[in-house]
Amino acid sequence: MNPAMTFRIAFKALGRNKLRTGLTMLGMIIGVAAVITLVALGNGAQSAIEDQIKSAGTNMITITAGNFTQGGVRQGSGAASTLKVEDADAIRKEIAGVQFLTAGANSRGQVVAGNQNWNTRIQGTDVELPSIRAWALQTGSFFTDQDVRSAAKVAVLGTTVNEQLFGKDADPVGQLIRINKQPFKVIGVMASKGQGSGDDMDDQILVPYTTVQKKLAGITYLNNIIVSATTADGTSGVADTIATLLRTRHAIGPGASDDFTIRTLEEIADVRSAATSTMTTLLAGIAGVSLVVGGIGIMNIMLVSVTERTREIGLRMAIGAKGRDVRRQFLVEAITLSLIGGGIGVALGFGLAESLSRWMSWPAQVSINAVMMSFAFAAATGIFFGFYPAQKAAQLNPIDALRFE
Repeated sequence: MNPAMTFRIAFKALGRNKLRTGLTMLGMIIGVAAVITLVALGNGAQSAIEDQIKSAGTNMITITAGNFTQGGVRQGSGAASTLKVEDADAIRKEIAGVQFLTAGANSRGQVVAGNQNWNTRIQGTDVELPSIRAWALQTGSFFTDQDVRSAAKVAVLGTTVNEQLFGKDADPVGQLIRINKQPFKVIGVMASKGQGSGDDMDDQILVPYTTVQKKLAGITYLNNIIVSATTADGTSGVADTIATLLRTRHAIGPGASDDFTIRTLEEIADVRSAATSTMTTLLAGIAGVSLVVGGIGIMNIMLVSVTERTREIGLRMAIGAKGRDVRRQFLVEAITLSLIGGGIGVALGFGLAESLSRWMSWPAQVSINAVMMSFAFAAATGIFFGFYPAQKAAQLNPIDALRFE
């Protein structure tokens, strides 16, 4: 028989009992749809993580004070006060590959504007922060080098703080606010940034780091230094060079613990992406079990079909059909079941991924590789689980088959 005739007979045989055929394909449909949907949600999560990392800044290196041992007691991040403005100046002057740099001194306080108040983070920073974090202004302007040198009482609000103090879409530029009872002039509002490195970047107020040191916190040290490397490929090398410089400047001997911590966005992204990838693989594996169950269902129904069509098989073999013809016929029927089920599953997977994305506000990215893998697995399942029934049919004795009741 030619291939067209084989497929025509396969569709006719499968169409004799539409309900049974549909139920047999259901396992394959559910399996393929589940794999595509879960992989799409997993890929969407990874993409969201990457976007969050990028939104925090490009090629960013964060140096924080702390992480050292004193008197046998291990201190955590922020415990040390050895990170100085001079360290930031040395990094800027001596480290090649540094594009932007900002010193940071942080505080927290109650902010009052008129009859409204809000407790938020006060981020003391430098003029290059918008360039490091690729952060645009919504209105107004950022503070200047002169503001930093003079420890000016000027503030740039995050959108969350602006909404809490002045209302949504308000323009507070020129207004006075009080931070810990000290007056500050609002000179700008940053564009909405969302989550970045685990913090709500919109729920903070940006002021010159010198202002935090001298007028809010009363400190001389820095809490952090943020650096942007010239190129993404050079980020790790710049971070290593900074670590060597700081160990030298802080007189840290060989084998002694650092009194600072250096983190790159690559490390954060790699850890979070690896965790998401592992979860996606796990969920896809669980969904893949249903493909195997669907394949077992196909084998079961094909064995039933062989039994029901024993006389038909005997008749075909009696008039000249070879064993390979019978084997091919039942294999085609099994593969047809798998491929039709796989095709419906692919369409259902696309629909489910899109629906869940809209309903749960969860990003979903349907992977072409996942679609091809699911479809190929469906075909392979049809061949694997369809071979035994097909082989059993091919080995029937024509005389015994004709006598079968």
